[in-house]
Amino acid sequence: RRHGTERAVPERAAGVGGMINNGGVWGLSFSAGGEALLQPLLQAGLLTSPPVLCGDSALPACLREQWPGARGFVVVGACGLVVRLVAPLLAGKDQDPALVVLDPQGRFVIPLLGGHQAGAEELSRQVAAVLGAQVVSTGSSSGRQRLALDSFGQAWGWRRGPGGDWSALMKRAARAEGPRGVAQSAGSRRWQQLQAAAAVRPLQCSDEHDAGEAELRITIHAGPGCRWHPPSLWLGLGCERHTSLQLLERLVDGRLEQLALAPEAVAGLASIDRKSDEPALLELARRRDWPLRLFGATELAAVPVPNPSAVVAAEMGTASVAEAAAVLAAGPGGQLLAGKQVRRAAEGELGAATLAIAQASEQWAPHRGHLHLVGSGPGRLDLLTPDARRALAETTVWVGYGLYLDLLEPLRRPDQLRWDGKLTEERARCALALDLASQGLSVALVSSGDSGIYAMAGLALELWLDQPSDGRPGFTVHPGISALQLAAARAGAPLMHDFCTISLSDRLTPWPVIEQRLRAAAAGDFVVALYNPRSRERHWQLASALDILLGARPGSTPVVLARELGRQGERVSVHRLEDLPINEVDMLTLVLVGNSSSRSCEGWVVTPRGYPGAELSAPPAESKSG
Repeated sequence: RRHGTERAVPERAAGVGGMINNGGVWGLSFSAGGEALLQPLLQAGLLTSPPVLCGDSALPACLREQWPGARGFVVVGACGLVVRLVAPLLAGKDQDPALVVLDPQGRFVIPLLGGHQAGAEELSRQVAAVLGAQVVSTGSSSGRQRLALDSFGQAWGWRRGPGGDWSALMKRAARAEGPRGVAQSAGSRRWQQLQAAAAVRPLQCSDEHDAGEAELRITIHAGPGCRWHPPSLWLGLGCERHTSLQLLERLVDGRLEQLALAPEAVAGLASIDRKSDEPALLELARRRDWPLRLFGATELAAVPVPNPSAVVAAEMGTASVAEAAAVLAAGPGGQLLAGKQVRRAAEGELGAATLAIAQASEQWAPHRGHLHLVGSGPGRLDLLTPDARRALAETTVWVGYGLYLDLLEPLRRPDQLRWDGKLTEERARCALALDLASQGLSVALVSSGDSGIYAMAGLALELWLDQPSDGRPGFTVHPGISALQLAAARAGAPLMHDFCTISLSDRLTPWPVIEQRLRAAAAGDFVVALYNPRSRERHWQLASALDILLGARPGSTPVVLARELGRQGERVSVHRLEDLPINEVDMLTLVLVGNSSSRSCEGWVVTPRGYPGAELSAPPAESKSG
């Protein structure tokens, strides 16, 4: 509870973001022991109900009964058995759910059915991340590391148009026949930088009429053929009190059809905050799954519009509701696409309504995007937490400092975009990641160690909280193993009693403040972990910190120097506080200083907790490296 409000811990969606939204994901096991594989998936939120296991009387009928409405299935068993069971149930590529098969040992994850459109490949990657398994994909696009044209837009927050022969498109792409041209007039073009998009030929066009004979269009306009629709349109609506829902739907649908705009390209609705309780407006947003953004009269009045109204100004405090709200909702760079149109009640309807349409500069769909703060740990992939690994598998764009992304590069797929940032430009990195998430993308902002310990989570959260509450993407912090934890593990058990961490970098914190904290830690006899201990420009701070600690604990106090933890050059050594080799310390080193009761024995360090009957001999400190 914070300042009178309570925030629930967000749960991960049980399924594939952007894929089919109806039904659930079922876990079935036709092999004994399958519970050990399916229970972790249930705990991770990938399954929407407890698994049905071998020996359960409901198992034989479960697949058949749940098939029509399910989003997907994760099945433990032999592929041949699964194929025979589902063969009579198959309805078509566009109707069948995702089907993922696990071998009984949990080594391999096979997207057997619904790889692209139903999201089986994405579900497989999530399952593999949780179980530490390997995805075995036999699809043409994934096998050749090419972009799956019939599904890639979902990762960029786009929606598929209702028409088009997608199967024929994918067959031509597999045979590499035809121009394979893609015409884009809306949405982000960053997907063209993907390694997987190397074989795709983007056509130069500025609008729908310039697209020529493109096989695939990325556009806000409705029409024939295969189309992806970035949710770039914001519908500004004003209405009289108690206006009929039927009137609002008639106005919206008629205007979109008149302008040949795709309903799938609509990002959401916008209006004045006085309409926050308007029943028809709320119901329209609910039925269409469109977010509703509301603005105050002062905000709306500051927006220049082509069709102001003195009557509206007198009643609402702003000369425009529909046009101004649409422009504001479209975000930075948004432009009015269609001025206001008024529609009055027909027979059996009530009220009147006004509609205007604005287009975002790229796409502005924060309700569909998500910012993941990923702690990548010390660097070794086996030290990456399963939660962080799954976040990396799910996201479309990775943003981070180049060194940290290099360490994770073996996990990045050709359909995931990497965005390197400079070491000292943390704010720019956070702002970029947040902007991408606000465009509807799933973004991983990567830090080494744990994102919440001297890393990016704090700054990212501050910038996220500065956004309007109705215009923020999702936000999740994924824990990682910190340098402090790994250093302690390598040294033995130095953190068995109270400890603290202090950064010696005075780039963001004045040295007098750091010095005050060091004195407090010394007086409290805390085990102290010193981050950012020494650099070329900051070479004196470590010696000063050690002098402060020496004033409150013995010179024989063990000190652990841990450098390049979890990486190829890892080195851990134990020294005495009074003769620590300062020249061996740099910014890649963590300095862990014991308290007055810490002891070194045979190169290991322990800080006794004081359990009854526990005793420890205390021979002289020895050096340990590895």
